[in-house]
Amino acid sequence: MTTVWAGLATGAIYSLVAIGYNVVLLASGTFNFAHAQLLMAGTFLAYTGAVTLGLPVLPTLLLGAAGVAVVALLEERIAIRPLLGRSDAHGALITTVGAATILDGLAAVIWGREPLTVPSVLPDEPLTLLGGTVRPVDLALIALTLLTGVGLHLWSRHSLLGLASLASAEDREAAAARGINVRLLGTGAFVLAGAIAGVFGLLVGARTYAVFDLGHSLALFGFVAIAIGGSGSQLGGLIGGFATGLVYAFAARYIGAEFPQIVVFGVFLLILFLRPRGLFGAALERRV
Repeated sequence: MTTVWAGLATGAIYSLVAIGYNVVLLASGTFNFAHAQLLMAGTFLAYTGAVTLGLPVLPTLLLGAAGVAVVALLEERIAIRPLLGRSDAHGALITTVGAATILDGLAAVIWGREPLTVPSVLPDEPLTLLGGTVRPVDLALIALTLLTGVGLHLWSRHSLLGLASLASAEDREAAAARGINVRLLGTGAFVLAGAIAGVFGLLVGARTYAVFDLGHSLALFGFVAIAIGGSGSQLGGLIGGFATGLVYAFAARYIGAEFPQIVVFGVFLLILFLRPRGLFGAALERRV
C-alpha cells in the first residue's frame, strides 16, 4: 500500500497536467503543451510566497493562482490569439511548445537551476493508512485533484457555460453564430487552467521541489495520461494520470529504478494500438 499511495500521489500531479490540457482543449480546441510549465511556475511562486516573502498559506495560494493566471493569459494573447481563424491546425501546438521553452528559460534565469525546497503546508509525519504509509500533503494532493477533476467534469457537462465551452471547441464558427463569445471562452479557459496550476503549486512543490526543468517530465507524462484516458475527457485524464503514476511506482519497485519510463510508455503504446482514442474517448461521428 505504501507503493500504491506513492503512485497515487505522483499520478495526481500527472492528472493535474491532463486536467489543464483538457480545460483549454474543451473550451478552445487548442492543445496547450506549455501547461506543465505553468504548473512548474506555480511551484516557484509557492516558494517565493512561502519562503522568500514569508507569507501565510492563503496569501501564498492567492499569489500562485493570480501569478500563473497572468502568465497563462499572456501566453494566450501572444502565442494563441494571432493564430485564431487560420487553417493551420498545428500552428498553435508549435507556438505553445515555444512558450514552454521560454518559460523554462525564464524560470532558470529568475530562480536559478538548483532545486528549491517548497515547505509542506501540513505536518511531515507520515500516516499509516490501509496498511501503508503516506504523507498528509500527499493525501491532500490526491483528494483535491480528485475533487478538481470531478468538479470540472460536472461543470462542463451540466452548466450553461460549460456546455457553451464544449460547443465552442467543437465548432467555433457555429458557436459564434449562436451568440457564444468564443474568444472570451478561450481566454477564460487559459486563465482558469493557469489559476488551478498556481493553486496546486504549493502541494506539488512540496513533493517534487521547484526546479526549472520540472515541466519537461510533467508534460510528457501528462500527455501519456490524457492519451490513455482520452483526449477531451476530464474523467479520462484524471484516471489516466493516476493509472500512469501507479504503473510508474510499481515498475520502479518490482522491475528497477531504470525501467519505469520504459514500462509507462510501453503501456501507452499498447493502449494506443488497442484504443487509439484512449480508454474513455469516443469516436466522432459526422453526417456526410
